Amino acid sequence: MAKTIRHEFDKYLTYDNLMKAHLLSRKGKNYKKEVILFNLKQEEYIRWLYEQLKNGTYKHGGYRIFYIQYPKRRKIEASRYMDRIVHRWIVDSFLNRYFVNQFINTSYACIKNRGMHKASMDVQNTMKHCKRIWQNYYILKMDIRKYFQNIDKDILMNILKRKVKEEKLVELLEKIVYSNSGKKGLPIGNYTSQIFANIYLNEIDQYIKHELKVKYYFRYMDDSILFVKTKKEAIELLEKIKNYLKIKLELELNDKTQIFKSDQGVNFCGYKINEYRLKLRDRGKKAIKQKVKHLKEEVKKGNMSSKEASRFICGHLGYMKYANTRNLEEKLFYIN
Repeated sequence: MAKTIRHEFDKYLTYDNLMKAHLLSRKGKNYKKEVILFNLKQEEYIRWLYEQLKNGTYKHGGYRIFYIQYPKRRKIEASRYMDRIVHRWIVDSFLNRYFVNQFINTSYACIKNRGMHKASMDVQNTMKHCKRIWQNYYILKMDIRKYFQNIDKDILMNILKRKVKEEKLVELLEKIVYSNSGKKGLPIGNYTSQIFANIYLNEIDQYIKHELKVKYYFRYMDDSILFVKTKKEAIELLEKIKNYLKIKLELELNDKTQIFKSDQGVNFCGYKINEYRLKLRDRGKKAIKQKVKHLKEEVKKGNMSSKEASRFICGHLGYMKYANTRNLEEKLFYIN
């Protein structure tokens, strides 16, 4: 894979690739009005979008803003469906193709064949290993303060431009990165935002692994942990990491950041993990119970079938099967 991206824009800008991006973008959303309207003239819209991108006249639209309340209040900026097709195309054609292969092996969020379950199992296996070689050890757990809201757009573009050397692609990336207001902050609702967030924090990953030489380090989006033999090591590493984040990425760690002994276990990716057990966190159990309760009510009201409700909880079943949960699935997930 080439170290930089040159002369690739027109290669991947095809009608078929844009149509594929549309088909992927509409999955699970065919009932939405804007998707229904797009589907009625999809060939025509895709050809129009192709021409816009080809001649550089494409402009990113505005956002529909709303808030979600659980697990905490968050601002969601939803882009036009046309823009979501462009987001999907640029992620699949360029960002995943050329950036993910430079990520460290222990970065897990939004990466094919990784994810939260693999992250949790790898962390537990490493804890077992550290127990064998050190007996007692220390855990440094770090969490970034309001991560998505504090990503600096200029810094992000400079990181992207180190690899992207094609003017057309740089211009399109700028249209997406600067599509919402403010010097900082990426729209949580954009398909591009998660890969941008990973690319941004890959800077600290590389620093921790290759300059600080930390062997046991794991990150899932803005939540990361590392294992070291002594508390002194952990304190020294924390100061260096805080300085790097502040100076290079204009980020800060929040109050959840802490150093503690290994016998306490660690909360990571929704699980409470130690060398011998992988348990669901209380917050995760509560969320699952609330979701199942809501689905049961919807089935009773006739708003959905049992089969439809079951599809909604498949992800929760996958989440639970990795943990030590005895008979919890049967108690929670019987929907009738």
